[in-house]
Formats: sequence, C-alpha cells, structure tokens
Amino acid sequence: MDIIKIVGIAFVTLIIVIILRQYKPEFAVYASILGGAIIILLSLGKLEGIVNLLENIASKTSINGEFLGILIKITGIAFLTEFATSVCKDSGETAIANKVDLGGKIIIIAISIPIVSQLLETVIKVLP
Repeated sequence: MDIIKIVGIAFVTLIIVIILRQYKPEFAVYASILGGAIIILLSLGKLEGIVNLLENIASKTSINGEFLGILIKITGIAFLTEFATSVCKDSGETAIANKVDLGGKIIIIAISIPIVSQLLETVIKVLP
C-alpha cells in the first residue's frame, strides 16, 4: 500500500524537520521540500493509470482530446501551486505563498479559456 509509504515518509520528514528547527533552522526547509518531493514522486506512479483511463473514456465519447490535455495541465498546475504555497507558508513567507497561489490561479484561468469558449459556443447553439 502506497499510502503507508507516504505516511511513513511524512512522519520521518516531520521528525527530521522538528529536530533541524532546534539546531539548524535554515536546513529545516530543505528537509521539508525533499520529503514533499519524495511523496510527490511516489504518487506520480498512480497518475499514469488515471491518465490512461481518462484517455480511454475520451476516445469512447466525443470529448476533444485537446480538452483532456488542458484538464491534465490544469490539475498539474493546481498540485504544483499547492505544494509551492505550502513550502512558502512552512518557511514563514505567507506573502510569497499568496503570490504563488494567485499566479497559479491566473495561469489556470488562462489555460482554461479554450474550454470555456467551447462551452459558451455550445450553450449559444442550444439556446433558441
């Protein structure tokens, strides 16, 4: 079970960060980033199965393949933004965390324009 590995790595990272904050606080952030990166890498293995399932569903329906790619990019941006925001907050840099969060939201909106545009065109066709 991958969740047991993830929780184990999280607890080990937490203990290391707590110890480092007492003796070498400047290294605690690096340990936190490393632990988070390991957890993300463990989780990426499951992502391939999810993407394959979505591609299979998209091929069976009339969903545009380009939209599926956009949705996957948006999800990736959301995850990376959340990770970066958490690291910034853990470092005590709430202002930078807020800017990263805002930047991620703006990029997601910009990337989603083709989907929103197509949705509006479809709604306009349906309305009398």
